[in-house]
Amino acid sequence: MAFQSSSNEYALGSDEAEHERLIRQAAWLVTHTERFLRRAGITRGQRVLDLGSGVGDVTLIAAQLVGSTGEVIGAERDSRAIAKAVARMAALGLHRVRFTQIDISALSLDEPFDAVIGRYILFFLRDPAAVLHDVWRLVRPGGIVAFQEPHWTSFLAACEGLPLWRKSANLMVETFRRTGANVQMGADLAATFLRAGLPEPEINTDTLAGAERWMPDVLHSIARQIATVGLSLAPVGDLNTLYDRLVGEAAAHNAAVPLPALRGAWVRKPLPQAL
Repeated sequence: MAFQSSSNEYALGSDEAEHERLIRQAAWLVTHTERFLRRAGITRGQRVLDLGSGVGDVTLIAAQLVGSTGEVIGAERDSRAIAKAVARMAALGLHRVRFTQIDISALSLDEPFDAVIGRYILFFLRDPAAVLHDVWRLVRPGGIVAFQEPHWTSFLAACEGLPLWRKSANLMVETFRRTGANVQMGADLAATFLRAGLPEPEINTDTLAGAERWMPDVLHSIARQIATVGLSLAPVGDLNTLYDRLVGEAAAHNAAVPLPALRGAWVRKPLPQAL
Protein backbone atom coordinates (compact mmCIF):
# COMPACT_ATOMS: atom_id res chain seq x y z
CA MET A 1 0.00 0.00 0.00
CA ALA A 2 1.15 3.57 -0.53
CA PHE A 3 0.72 6.48 1.79
CA GLN A 4 -0.89 9.60 0.39
CA SER A 5 1.17 12.04 2.48
CA SER A 6 4.89 12.60 2.76
CA SER A 7 7.14 14.58 5.05
CA ASN A 8 8.05 18.21 4.76
CA GLU A 9 11.66 19.28 4.48
CA TYR A 10 13.59 17.85 7.42
CA ALA A 11 15.17 20.96 8.91
CA LEU A 12 17.72 19.06 10.99
CA GLY A 13 19.66 17.61 8.07
CA SER A 14 21.28 14.18 7.76
CA ASP A 15 25.04 14.57 8.10
CA GLU A 16 27.24 12.72 10.59
CA ALA A 17 27.01 15.52 13.15
CA GLU A 18 23.21 15.28 13.10
CA HIS A 19 23.35 11.51 13.46
CA GLU A 20 25.54 11.89 16.55
CA ARG A 21 23.14 14.51 17.91
CA LEU A 22 20.26 12.07 17.49
CA ILE A 23 22.17 9.44 19.45
CA ARG A 24 22.87 11.92 22.27
CA GLN A 25 19.22 12.95 22.27
CA ALA A 26 18.13 9.31 22.41
CA ALA A 27 20.21 8.72 25.54
CA TRP A 28 17.98 11.00 27.61
CA LEU A 29 14.77 9.81 25.95
CA VAL A 30 15.38 6.06 26.18
CA THR A 31 13.83 5.49 29.62
CA HIS A 32 10.71 7.46 28.70
CA THR A 33 10.26 5.72 25.34
CA GLU A 34 10.86 2.22 26.68
CA ARG A 35 8.33 2.77 29.46
CA PHE A 36 5.85 4.22 26.94
CA LEU A 37 6.19 1.29 24.53
CA ARG A 38 5.82 -1.25 27.34
CA ARG A 39 2.67 0.53 28.53
CA ALA A 40 1.30 0.56 24.98
CA GLY A 41 1.74 -3.21 24.78
CA ILE A 42 4.97 -3.83 22.84
CA THR A 43 6.17 -7.25 23.97
CA ARG A 44 8.03 -10.41 23.01
CA GLY A 45 7.38 -12.07 19.68
CA GLN A 46 5.72 -9.11 17.96
CA ARG A 47 6.37 -7.80 14.47
CA VAL A 48 6.88 -4.04 14.75
CA LEU A 49 7.26 -1.23 12.20
CA ASP A 50 9.26 1.81 13.37
CA LEU A 51 8.16 4.69 11.13
CA GLY A 52 10.85 7.30 10.46
CA SER A 53 13.49 5.18 12.15
CA GLY A 54 16.46 7.50 11.65
CA VAL A 55 19.69 6.02 13.02
CA GLY A 56 17.77 3.30 14.83
CA ASP A 57 17.32 4.44 18.42
CA VAL A 58 13.60 3.62 18.75
CA THR A 59 14.15 0.52 16.59
CA LEU A 60 16.71 -0.64 19.14
CA ILE A 61 14.29 -0.22 22.04
CA ALA A 62 11.60 -2.13 20.16
CA ALA A 63 14.05 -4.90 19.24
CA GLN A 64 14.95 -5.39 22.88
CA LEU A 65 11.27 -5.57 23.83
CA VAL A 66 10.23 -8.07 21.14
CA GLY A 67 13.29 -10.27 21.68
CA SER A 68 14.71 -12.96 19.44
CA THR A 69 11.27 -14.30 18.50
CA GLY A 70 10.07 -10.91 17.26
CA GLU A 71 10.99 -8.72 14.31
CA VAL A 72 11.43 -4.98 13.88
CA ILE A 73 11.49 -3.14 10.55
CA GLY A 74 12.71 0.45 10.42
CA ALA A 75 11.24 2.60 7.64
CA GLU A 76 13.49 5.54 6.77
CA ARG A 77 14.06 7.64 3.64
CA ASP A 78 17.67 8.74 4.34
CA SER A 79 20.23 6.19 3.11
CA ARG A 80 22.97 7.60 5.34
CA ALA A 81 20.81 7.20 8.44
CA ILE A 82 20.01 3.62 7.40
CA ALA A 83 23.70 2.81 6.95
CA LYS A 84 24.39 4.12 10.45
CA ALA A 85 21.46 2.16 11.89
CA VAL A 86 22.46 -1.09 10.16
CA ALA A 87 26.02 -0.80 11.51
CA ARG A 88 24.75 -0.15 15.03
CA MET A 89 22.40 -3.16 15.00
CA ALA A 90 25.12 -5.41 13.59
CA ALA A 91 27.53 -4.32 16.32
CA LEU A 92 24.91 -5.31 18.91
CA GLY A 93 24.23 -8.66 17.24
CA LEU A 94 20.57 -7.87 16.56
CA HIS A 95 19.67 -10.04 13.58
CA ARG A 96 15.88 -9.74 13.71
CA VAL A 97 16.06 -6.07 12.74
CA ARG A 98 16.10 -4.71 9.21
CA PHE A 99 15.65 -1.36 7.53
CA THR A 100 13.95 -0.33 4.34
CA GLN A 101 14.68 2.91 2.47
CA ILE A 102 11.37 4.50 1.62
CA ASP A 103 9.54 7.76 1.89
CA ILE A 104 6.31 7.46 3.80
CA SER A 105 4.50 8.45 0.60
CA ALA A 106 5.57 5.14 -0.98
CA LEU A 107 5.52 2.57 1.80
CA SER A 108 4.61 -0.89 0.48
CA LEU A 109 4.52 -3.83 2.88
CA ASP A 110 2.52 -7.00 2.46
CA GLU A 111 2.42 -8.65 5.88
CA PRO A 112 0.55 -7.01 8.76
CA PHE A 113 2.24 -5.73 11.90
CA ASP A 114 1.49 -6.20 15.56
CA ALA A 115 2.49 -2.58 16.14
CA VAL A 116 3.44 0.59 14.29
CA ILE A 117 5.47 3.04 16.37
CA GLY A 118 7.42 6.25 16.00
CA ARG A 119 9.04 9.10 17.89
CA TYR A 120 9.38 12.70 16.67
CA ILE A 121 8.03 11.80 13.23
CA LEU A 122 4.40 12.98 12.99
CA PHE A 123 5.79 16.42 13.89
CA PHE A 124 7.44 16.56 10.45
CA LEU A 125 4.59 15.20 8.33
CA ARG A 126 2.50 17.36 6.02
CA ASP A 127 -0.68 15.45 6.89
CA PRO A 128 -0.10 13.22 9.93
CA ALA A 129 -3.77 12.21 10.16
CA ALA A 130 -3.66 10.81 6.61
CA VAL A 131 -0.52 8.84 7.44
CA LEU A 132 -2.07 7.43 10.61
CA HIS A 133 -5.19 6.50 8.64
CA ASP A 134 -3.11 4.49 6.18
CA VAL A 135 -0.86 3.02 8.87
CA TRP A 136 -3.97 1.71 10.61
CA ARG A 137 -4.52 -0.66 7.70
CA LEU A 138 -1.12 -2.24 8.30
CA VAL A 139 -1.99 -3.16 11.88
CA ARG A 140 -3.58 -6.53 12.53
CA PRO A 141 -6.68 -6.68 14.79
CA GLY A 142 -5.53 -6.40 18.38
CA GLY A 143 -2.39 -4.56 17.23
CA ILE A 144 -1.04 -1.23 18.41
CA VAL A 145 -0.33 2.24 17.05
CA ALA A 146 1.91 4.29 19.36
CA PHE A 147 3.69 7.60 18.75
CA GLN A 148 5.61 10.11 20.88
CA GLU A 149 5.91 13.77 19.87
CA PRO A 150 7.35 16.99 21.38
CA HIS A 151 4.99 19.20 23.37
CA TRP A 152 6.25 22.78 23.18
CA THR A 153 3.71 24.63 25.32
CA SER A 154 5.24 24.16 28.77
CA PHE A 155 8.75 24.52 27.34
CA LEU A 156 8.04 27.94 25.85
CA ALA A 157 6.28 29.02 29.03
CA ALA A 158 9.28 27.96 31.14
CA CYS A 159 11.57 30.06 28.92
CA GLU A 160 9.57 33.26 29.47
CA GLY A 161 11.57 34.41 32.50
CA LEU A 162 14.92 33.64 30.84
CA PRO A 163 15.64 36.12 28.01
CA LEU A 164 18.33 34.11 26.19
CA TRP A 165 16.39 30.88 26.53
CA ARG A 166 13.28 32.63 25.20
CA LYS A 167 15.12 34.03 22.16
CA SER A 168 16.74 30.65 21.44
CA ALA A 169 13.52 28.69 21.87
CA ASN A 170 11.49 31.09 19.73
CA LEU A 171 14.13 30.91 16.99
CA MET A 172 14.16 27.12 17.05
CA VAL A 173 10.39 26.67 17.05
CA GLU A 174 9.82 29.33 14.38
CA THR A 175 12.42 27.70 12.13
CA PHE A 176 10.61 24.39 12.46
CA ARG A 177 7.31 26.10 11.71
CA ARG A 178 8.64 27.81 8.58
CA THR A 179 10.05 24.55 7.23
CA GLY A 180 6.59 23.00 7.50
CA ALA A 181 6.75 21.14 10.82
CA ASN A 182 3.59 21.07 12.90
CA VAL A 183 4.74 22.76 16.11
CA GLN A 184 1.36 22.00 17.70
CA MET A 185 1.74 18.25 17.11
CA GLY A 186 2.22 17.32 20.76
CA ALA A 187 -0.86 19.24 21.87
CA ASP A 188 -2.86 17.94 18.88
CA LEU A 189 -1.76 14.31 19.13
CA ALA A 190 -5.02 12.86 20.45
CA ALA A 191 -7.10 14.93 18.01
CA THR A 192 -4.88 13.73 15.14
CA PHE A 193 -5.59 10.10 16.02
CA LEU A 194 -9.30 10.85 15.97
CA ARG A 195 -9.12 12.73 12.65
CA ALA A 196 -7.39 9.67 11.21
CA GLY A 197 -10.39 7.55 12.15
CA LEU A 198 -8.63 5.73 14.99
CA PRO A 199 -10.28 5.15 18.38
CA GLU A 200 -9.60 7.68 21.11
CA PRO A 201 -6.03 7.04 22.29
CA GLU A 202 -4.51 6.73 25.72
CA ILE A 203 -2.30 9.76 26.41
CA ASN A 204 0.87 10.05 28.44
CA THR A 205 3.03 13.14 29.03
CA ASP A 206 6.57 12.89 30.38
CA THR A 207 8.42 15.86 31.87
CA LEU A 208 12.04 15.68 30.76
CA ALA A 209 15.23 16.69 32.53
CA GLY A 210 18.98 16.45 32.24
CA ALA A 211 19.70 17.51 28.65
CA GLU A 212 21.25 20.96 28.92
CA ARG A 213 22.97 20.68 25.52
CA TRP A 214 19.79 19.72 23.68
CA MET A 215 18.71 23.17 22.45
CA PRO A 216 22.22 24.38 21.46
CA ASP A 217 22.68 21.06 19.63
CA VAL A 218 19.42 21.53 17.72
CA LEU A 219 20.29 25.11 16.78
CA HIS A 220 23.64 23.89 15.41
CA SER A 221 21.77 21.35 13.27
CA ILE A 222 19.28 23.87 11.87
CA ALA A 223 21.74 26.79 11.48
CA ARG A 224 21.62 26.65 7.67
CA GLN A 225 17.84 26.45 7.64
CA ILE A 226 17.55 29.46 9.93
CA ALA A 227 19.00 31.69 7.23
CA THR A 228 17.12 29.91 4.45
CA VAL A 229 13.73 30.66 6.02
CA GLY A 230 14.56 34.33 6.56
CA LEU A 231 15.57 34.26 10.22
CA SER A 232 18.86 35.19 11.90
CA LEU A 233 21.15 33.80 14.59
CA ALA A 234 21.98 37.33 15.71
CA PRO A 235 19.55 37.35 18.67
CA VAL A 236 21.31 34.34 20.25
CA GLY A 237 24.89 35.19 19.32
CA ASP A 238 27.73 32.72 18.78
CA LEU A 239 26.48 29.14 18.74
CA ASN A 240 29.85 27.93 20.01
CA THR A 241 29.32 29.74 23.33
CA LEU A 242 25.54 29.40 23.52
CA TYR A 243 25.54 26.35 25.78
CA ASP A 244 27.61 28.06 28.47
CA ARG A 245 25.53 31.23 28.27
CA LEU A 246 22.24 29.32 28.52
CA VAL A 247 23.42 27.30 31.52
CA GLY A 248 24.75 30.46 33.14
CA GLU A 249 21.46 32.27 32.68
CA ALA A 250 19.47 29.38 34.19
CA ALA A 251 21.84 29.22 37.16
CA ALA A 252 21.66 33.00 37.70
CA HIS A 253 17.86 32.76 37.88
CA ASN A 254 18.00 29.59 40.01
CA ALA A 255 15.86 27.96 37.33
CA ALA A 256 15.71 24.39 36.05
CA VAL A 257 16.83 23.92 32.46
CA PRO A 258 13.63 23.98 30.31
CA LEU A 259 12.89 21.10 27.96
CA PRO A 260 9.87 20.28 25.80
CA ALA A 261 7.65 17.61 27.33
CA LEU A 262 7.25 14.28 25.55
CA ARG A 263 3.61 13.52 24.69
CA GLY A 264 2.69 9.96 23.79
CA ALA A 265 -0.52 8.49 22.36
CA TRP A 266 -1.35 4.86 21.77
CA VAL A 267 -4.37 2.82 20.76
CA ARG A 268 -5.15 -0.85 20.19
CA LYS A 269 -7.04 -1.95 17.06
CA PRO A 270 -10.32 -3.61 18.05
CA LEU A 271 -10.75 -7.32 17.45
CA PRO A 272 -13.56 -8.31 15.08
CA GLN A 273 -16.83 -8.85 16.86
CA ALA A 274 -18.10 -12.41 16.89
CA LEU A 275 -21.29 -13.03 14.90
